Amino acid sequence: MKSSRRMILTLGGGALATLTMTTRIAAAPSETIEMRGTERGERIWFSPRGLVVAPGATIRFVNRDPGNSHTATTYHPAIFDRLRRIPAGAEPWDSDFLLPGDSFEITLMVPGVYDYYCQPHEMVGMAGRIVVGQPDDPGWEGASTDVEDVMPEVLASLPAVEDILRLGRVDPEVDR
Repeated sequence: MKSSRRMILTLGGGALATLTMTTRIAAAPSETIEMRGTERGERIWFSPRGLVVAPGATIRFVNRDPGNSHTATTYHPAIFDRLRRIPAGAEPWDSDFLLPGDSFEITLMVPGVYDYYCQPHEMVGMAGRIVVGQPDDPGWEGASTDVEDVMPEVLASLPAVEDILRLGRVDPEVDR
């Protein structure tokens, strides 16, 4: 009887481990990007500012700034007639205004570079870049070369694609 019990426990534990492993493999990857700001509001940013993820990853934008509303908005002609700074086959997004504590999610399927910004704070360089996949992925589209439709502050705030790929994430809180 003890042998049977051990056998059942061993098989049961193995089955549980297999189920757990299957759940981990099947679960879609997800990442969080926080909208941050100093207490007095003199500095605001996305954290991380640069991030690399696999195709199919869900990105959750969370406003952690107690004093400001923010948006996460892609550069795209469908949104305020901006020049496109996301892969051609990707869907643009606009989170609308997120109050402190609010969040917004988007799943990114198309490989390439996605640039986004905060509508009310773009002029101070509150922008970010997400790299989906790797440059050798089929359909990959690199960073936009446009410099006419974005402010110099935005261009200065966007990390290089090479840095994001090398580091995995570029975070202004860590970089300072």
